[in-house]
Amino acid sequence: MSTSQVDFRQSHKLHKHQTTYSTTYRGTMSHCEVASKPLLWYLRQSSNKISLSSLQSKRLFQTTAVSHDEAPVENKPLPFHKNPDPALVSSPRLERKLMKSGVSPIGSRRRRAALQGSENIPFELLPYQCFQEARKVLQSDREDKLKDIAKEQARIDRLRALSDEQAGGANVKRSKLGAMEKHLENLKVWADINDPMVKRKFEDGEGDMNLPVYRHLADKKWREYRRLIIIQRITQMNVIPDVLPACDPTIDVKLYFDGKAISPGSFVDSRLSMSAPKLNVQSFEAGQKLVTIAVVNPDIPNVEKNGFDYQCHYLAVNVPISPTDTHVDLANLPETAEILLPWLPPAAQKGAPYHRLSFFVMEQKNNQPLDAAALKNGLERFDFRLRALQSKYHLKPVGAALFRTQWDENTDAVMKELGMDVAGLELRRKRVEPLPYKRRNPSSFR
Repeated sequence: MSTSQVDFRQSHKLHKHQTTYSTTYRGTMSHCEVASKPLLWYLRQSSNKISLSSLQSKRLFQTTAVSHDEAPVENKPLPFHKNPDPALVSSPRLERKLMKSGVSPIGSRRRRAALQGSENIPFELLPYQCFQEARKVLQSDREDKLKDIAKEQARIDRLRALSDEQAGGANVKRSKLGAMEKHLENLKVWADINDPMVKRKFEDGEGDMNLPVYRHLADKKWREYRRLIIIQRITQMNVIPDVLPACDPTIDVKLYFDGKAISPGSFVDSRLSMSAPKLNVQSFEAGQKLVTIAVVNPDIPNVEKNGFDYQCHYLAVNVPISPTDTHVDLANLPETAEILLPWLPPAAQKGAPYHRLSFFVMEQKNNQPLDAAALKNGLERFDFRLRALQSKYHLKPVGAALFRTQWDENTDAVMKELGMDVAGLELRRKRVEPLPYKRRNPSSFR
């Protein structure tokens, strides 16, 4: 046996003994750890309690806030159903949600639905050959219309330069000028009526009402629905002819109480109608007009004559309106306007039929201001006849609005605030006694 083999066996035995010793040592330490676990757990709990109490005691004596290194919070965008975009919303439910929050959807629903899946390309740069060729045709047609507008304007200027004798008389000159100016306005409308950009701005509510084309589109939209509604209400509820003999609306009148839009003929709470309403008077003709605004109630009960009387709740003259100046606050009119009778809140007695509060906007003759001092002379609220005022000053009814009021739980309190003596009284219909029975003669029957 060689010396190298002996050395290898000795080293192997030595390594085997060391391995056994280390294994035994580790086994012994593992048993010690198992036995010391409860002690270690108790020491850790006590150390945690001591550290918390020490921190709390230190915090009591501090006068400044402890700085904490907080991770920055990322503001994640809300989902579309919680924060809908008015330019992209197409669901009726989300549209109602937007309108309740005071935001109106932009444009038509069809266009908003199309924009959801399309690229953000400007409207006039859409990459459609047919669309661009159609725009070229419309542009050439518009240039022809502009030439016609220039020719018509030159004809109007030449006619205005003539004297009344050269034009054939003042009346002839006036009628010719009126017809030519009307044709000129039509040419301006025809020049832009087919432009897709004009239609898009009108749908988005961005149209300039100083331009004839936007006034024409707004008038057409109003006549399709809102004008029919107000004509139906004032006719169906007999406001016409109870208050005025006739009314042909040509302007749009919207009624608001405390920021809430009132549809024509709807009921308004007596507490809400305590404050003066606001009107949105949209005119569709160019220029400023002077109008008279009157609010008449034809349903005031009269027990003595077993009928109803008229009462004026508001009257103002020389109120300016224009296509761009549409806001009219009945409690705060411009300086040029004159309030003859301030707002009187309506209050219907218990047991009485509902009251019809009719608003009439009447155009003054030749846009001439009325003499407020002469109107105030002998003017009274009770037994006020609007048709007499209309015929005397040649007023033309051009707009109307309507709401109704009836007795509710707040009416008595409103009457007391107004100092009315009829607060707490109830009206009852008289019982009609039947006629005495009269026996007929059977012999006369055949």
